[in-house]
Amino acid sequence: MSKLKQLAGETVLYGIGSMLPRVLNFFLVILHTKNMFSQAEYGDITKLYAWVGVINMVYMFGMETAFFRFATKPNTDPNRIFNLAQTSVLVTSITLTLIFIVFANPIGSSLQISNPKFITWLALTMLIDAAVAIPFARLRLEKKAMQFASAKIVNVLILIGLNYYFLKLTYNPEIGIGYVFMANLMANSIFILFFIKTLVSWRPVWDKSISPQMLSYAYPVMITGVAGMINEMFSRTMLDWWLPENFYQGLTSKEAGGVFGACYKFAVFMNLGIQAFRYAAEPFFFSNASDKKSPELFSKINHYFVITCCIVLLGVSINVDLLKHLIGEEFWGGLSIVPVLLLAYLFLGIYYNLSIWFKLTDKTHYGTVITVLGAALTIGGNLLLIPIFGFMGSALAALLCYATMAVVCYWLGQRYYPIPYTVTRDIGYVIFTYLALVLVNQMQIKDQWVATSFHALVIILFAGFVYLVERKNFTESVR
Repeated sequence: MSKLKQLAGETVLYGIGSMLPRVLNFFLVILHTKNMFSQAEYGDITKLYAWVGVINMVYMFGMETAFFRFATKPNTDPNRIFNLAQTSVLVTSITLTLIFIVFANPIGSSLQISNPKFITWLALTMLIDAAVAIPFARLRLEKKAMQFASAKIVNVLILIGLNYYFLKLTYNPEIGIGYVFMANLMANSIFILFFIKTLVSWRPVWDKSISPQMLSYAYPVMITGVAGMINEMFSRTMLDWWLPENFYQGLTSKEAGGVFGACYKFAVFMNLGIQAFRYAAEPFFFSNASDKKSPELFSKINHYFVITCCIVLLGVSINVDLLKHLIGEEFWGGLSIVPVLLLAYLFLGIYYNLSIWFKLTDKTHYGTVITVLGAALTIGGNLLLIPIFGFMGSALAALLCYATMAVVCYWLGQRYYPIPYTVTRDIGYVIFTYLALVLVNQMQIKDQWVATSFHALVIILFAGFVYLVERKNFTESVR
């Protein structure tokens, strides 16, 4: 079996474990935004999960990537590396969780959250996520994708069930949005049962030689992750800070943040594929780094990744007229941002591919520099563009951030770890795809059945065109 086929197969399996749960999880948006929470309440949910996304990076401390790097080195005991990584993660996450619990009241007040229990529930949820992060990473390294998928799917099914039970059957307005966090905590607790043998068998350990090396490798990855989550999550909260009063008639800045957060969810269709690919690709890249032909292999992987993302970009963007019915009508005002956010996430996916060079050369500090640059662009872009363009300003800031990160990462990577990427062809596909979706979206078809049928035809023709162009190279690549 070719390595491209192997990676594609593993991506599909991880897709089942990451994409299917996320797709199922998307149904929570329907539950939360249709006759359940107000725009302001959904804005609070968006804001808190934005903070959780950032703080989670500190909890993990970059140890997932460090685990892959050190566990795949020659003459290394993966079990010992697992114990070392798990020790570091648990020490960090337990300490942070205790701090959040002790200071729940002032933290809640500073975030304008009425119930400090929400902070405690979210802190415990992050602790569980951190405790099972390295066990999940070991499943990926051992290519146990089905076990990975099973745990993720069961988790999200329980999460959906608990949300429905709390919000539709036993709802108490005094708890309100807290039910969302309570359900998340309870559902994630199932991971403890899933990994109970692994967690019980773990023993705290410290190696005077290896542990400092792992921490030195991991902390730039952690900083990169924090800055990356600022890029991804904080754009959803900056509207609350910088949107001028009465910019959108009838909406407060908090309500506008709720609208933006709901529409941002549609970017999940791109992010899902990227996440599934990352789960499979990260251990794959480390395992094949010593192969002399790896640069050519990595180039082909990125090329077909770009093509796949272009199809997703086109497919989702021209079907927003249908997909919008998944959220409440009062949230439709921000739908124009969807194509821009999908394009932004496409560049983020490209960046993840390109970033393999500094992970393989142990120059992870470059990842920190690039992502901090991205965070600065996110903050500066939102500050300048939100007062002018509102929702769209925040989306454009995300696009500027991720596109710049991809360009800078490519430029540095060619200096330290040259890979013959097909830059011109890849950029050509992205431009052609975006022009196509803009053209199609200019065609206003009132009948939904006719519109959806036409959009399906466009996607089929686009995929057919790609196949004709790539058939020869693709056939040779998968042999």
